[in-house]
Amino acid sequence: MKTKNIGINTICTHIGEVHDEQFKSAISPLFMATSYSYDGMDAKRYPRSFNSPNQEALSKKIAALEKCEAGMIFGSGMAAISHTLLALLKKGDHIVFPETLYGGTYNFIVKELSKFGIEYTFAKGFKREDFESAIKQNTKLIYTETPSNPLMKLTDLAMIAELAKKHKCLSMIDNTFASPINQTPADFGIDIIMHSATKYMGGHSDISAGAIASSQELIDKIWATSINLGGHLSDYTVWLLERSIKTMALRVQQQSRNAKKIAKWLENHPQVAKVYYPGLKSHPDYALAKKQMKGYGGMLSFELVKGLDAVGFMRKLKLVKYSMSLAGVESTILSPAETSHFLLTPEEREKQGISDGLLRFSIGIEEVKDIKADLVQAFSVIK
Repeated sequence: MKTKNIGINTICTHIGEVHDEQFKSAISPLFMATSYSYDGMDAKRYPRSFNSPNQEALSKKIAALEKCEAGMIFGSGMAAISHTLLALLKKGDHIVFPETLYGGTYNFIVKELSKFGIEYTFAKGFKREDFESAIKQNTKLIYTETPSNPLMKLTDLAMIAELAKKHKCLSMIDNTFASPINQTPADFGIDIIMHSATKYMGGHSDISAGAIASSQELIDKIWATSINLGGHLSDYTVWLLERSIKTMALRVQQQSRNAKKIAKWLENHPQVAKVYYPGLKSHPDYALAKKQMKGYGGMLSFELVKGLDAVGFMRKLKLVKYSMSLAGVESTILSPAETSHFLLTPEEREKQGISDGLLRFSIGIEEVKDIKADLVQAFSVIK
């Protein structure tokens, strides 16, 4: 099926299926084999080679969702990031990163990249001059994360793509928080799109996976390194992920609607000092969000007024889960200082604007009135 003129829900549901020629089942059959016949085959099938029947099919769905030529599935979002960077960069190359990043990505950069002789610079802000001033003669890739984790800062994707082409380097984005439903970076010229598929693609807090979408040429390069690193995903989880993506658009659209309502409500709450959500007119990147996003996403962060116990507030919630990770159908909340960014030093977190009182809120598909009611009762008992 060609994907050019079909809708996002149709892509989620039908592209990248394994067709059951024997029994004509309505869903993809699951191939659990680790050994396949190889006579006369150019590509020898083996799970670690990312080419089992279920892996190949799901990669096509990922590519179609991101309007790219090809895709790959990995064991986690960090596997997708590390495999890609190690495949496309070598000793003496340089990368430009934004000033705020997911903690796991930041930790990989500062702890691992230097071992391979790969240089990096963190831009001082999110404007064109911030990124361009960080570019060097040996820069090979500009990396961004938009919206960023956890402060929901936005980067102009068209600007990043134009800068990369001007300086003859690649552009890469972590598109996890937006998902392909709310943002399609390829439309703005971004070369490589990465996802922690654990999040909105999985959507039920029961899958760990990562994904990359790009040109066939770049995917071939990433594949050539990845088969040596072993970061593939089990075929059972591939099958579960394909099932989950079928409902991704429906889930994400509901989560985005809920998040916008909750963000507006929190912004006017007397016990909340600040709300970070790109769908609010008060957000400094609101105009950019309208330009490059189809929806504003299901993620937001907020800070309680000074003196209130943020961790105590979370522990009083009953419907909203005090839980790690994000993007499941259930609403969850956490402290980035305790979880996603705990590997950073307090000084590094402060530099990124991540206070100990900051809470990251992943909005689920529950009724808004029920989420609000839970927040109200928690606000009523904290000090």
